[in-house]
Amino acid sequence: MKNAVLSADLRQIYREVDDFVSPEVSDLPPLIGISANKKEGLSCISDPYYQSTVLAGGAPVLIPVITDIGALSAIVRQLDGLILSGGGDVDPVFLGEPPAPGLDGVDAYRDTYDFMLLRLARLYQLPVMGICRGHQVLNVAFGGTLYQDIHSQFLPEALKHSQDEPRDCATHTVMPTGQSSKPSHIMQQKKLLHVNSLHHQAVKDAAPEFIATAVAPDGVNEGLEHPEYPLFSVQWHPEQMAVKGNEEMLDLFRLHILEARRFAEAKRLHDRILTIDSHADTPDVLPGAFDLGKQQGNKVNLPLMEAGHLDAVFMTAYLPQGKRDDASLQAATRYAEERLSQIAGQERLHPSRVGIARTTDDLKRLKREGRKALFMGIENGYAIGRDLNSLKRFKEIGVSYITLCHNGDNDLCDSAKGQMEWGGLSPFGKDAVAEMNRLGIMIDVSHAAESTFYDVLTYSRFPIIASHSSARALTDHPRNMTDAQIKALAGGGGVIQICLYKGFLNAEAEKASLSDAIRHICHVVELVGVDSVGIGSDFDGDGEVIGCRAANELIQITMRLMEAGFSDEQIAKIWGGNLMRVMDAVQGAG
Repeated sequence: MKNAVLSADLRQIYREVDDFVSPEVSDLPPLIGISANKKEGLSCISDPYYQSTVLAGGAPVLIPVITDIGALSAIVRQLDGLILSGGGDVDPVFLGEPPAPGLDGVDAYRDTYDFMLLRLARLYQLPVMGICRGHQVLNVAFGGTLYQDIHSQFLPEALKHSQDEPRDCATHTVMPTGQSSKPSHIMQQKKLLHVNSLHHQAVKDAAPEFIATAVAPDGVNEGLEHPEYPLFSVQWHPEQMAVKGNEEMLDLFRLHILEARRFAEAKRLHDRILTIDSHADTPDVLPGAFDLGKQQGNKVNLPLMEAGHLDAVFMTAYLPQGKRDDASLQAATRYAEERLSQIAGQERLHPSRVGIARTTDDLKRLKREGRKALFMGIENGYAIGRDLNSLKRFKEIGVSYITLCHNGDNDLCDSAKGQMEWGGLSPFGKDAVAEMNRLGIMIDVSHAAESTFYDVLTYSRFPIIASHSSARALTDHPRNMTDAQIKALAGGGGVIQICLYKGFLNAEAEKASLSDAIRHICHVVELVGVDSVGIGSDFDGDGEVIGCRAANELIQITMRLMEAGFSDEQIAKIWGGNLMRVMDAVQGAG
């Protein structure tokens, strides 16, 4: 690190700057925001925070203590990582508790700033490292609790956690728990780690989903980590020891910089490629007229797509399987048309932010214009009724694919959760497949019975898709596809879009995680190659897993694929290239 003071000669200073050769963007250090402390009207931080960041390969930026959400958002969205620094006590009002006798001075303004900063970091999916107070803020923000004062609330004979020695001196040890999900984490490479200690508040109950990674000899928590998101924190002050040459402490910063660099690379990749989520049921959770320009508690909207660098999503008009009399079938068709009109209306509401895409060329154009793309689909061919002319009307509206059925047999085919009424496609279903081929509408076999799947492969002249399914070899669920099906699908040029529905990814549904989704993607790649797999979240249709819960978090998939060794070209295929290939093949014939 060059930190020398040059002579008092402007020419020499300017020469140093002018002679610097700027590297390629990909070689620039990741931009690391550091939360500031607030003292006597100053936003400030001790030098070791930014010095350790530079030593580890990052470019530090001090974030002033402000609570203007617009200003903070503008800062955070430019960052590649965030370090939550140390400082004073966290106000127990955020814990719903009265002050304890041992509580030091609190600063509600600093607390508000830190919690706003962390919330924004999570919106934009920044890797986060917490230090001391930052460790506690991270825990509280995600639902954990604190000891306001260790000695009065936890253990009177606890270790002296507020040392009198210089800050760069180790005063006690911590023991790694062995639970870290990050093999490179320095705390999991040592039996004991010698640390400093400068606190009297501490983590009491770890936040849900977080795991303890280190503990002091007296039982005080000293480290936390999320097993899926790039979030970790420590109770001590590694920056003070890192700048004095302690490689173990510097390795903590290197871990954070590694994650921040990967995040920066993922953002740049998303800028270059086309990213498509092939299935979301948002119109079903926003009944009546809706506005995707607002956050309304749903998992897919324009703010989340923008925050997560997601280019396009297939929004579906979802219909549960209902009665099949004429009146019910006509009502189903009308309902699908109404939901599709609401999707189409988003372009009128937000013409500068989003457009309706019917083709891959539309998507490419919208990307160049800086707008998000909405494709339209129908989930459940029940919407067709018994009238093939419905297919032409849906095509004219802009429908790109139709999922032949949902959870129940219909007039087209048997469902994976049906009574096997037809033994596959019905005679009408075979006619519908031919008409969809003619019109250039992709045929979606998610939810279809195996017999239906093989019939569609037989009768369709063009590749087909499974817009939101996963691998039965890993999770034995009737909605998942067997290896034989996946091979047959790939053999016909089709694609399976791995779904984020919990029960499809893990037999213990509540434990389903992003790691499980990556396993399913890798399984398909190992089975048939990278040309036959994609991503269909099923967000707003109960799709979500630990580590990927909404459209802004889909970039976490990219980071994990990078970590797993996938090339940019392979990731581009998974994120939309494969689906667009099928779409072009089908529409080119329509």
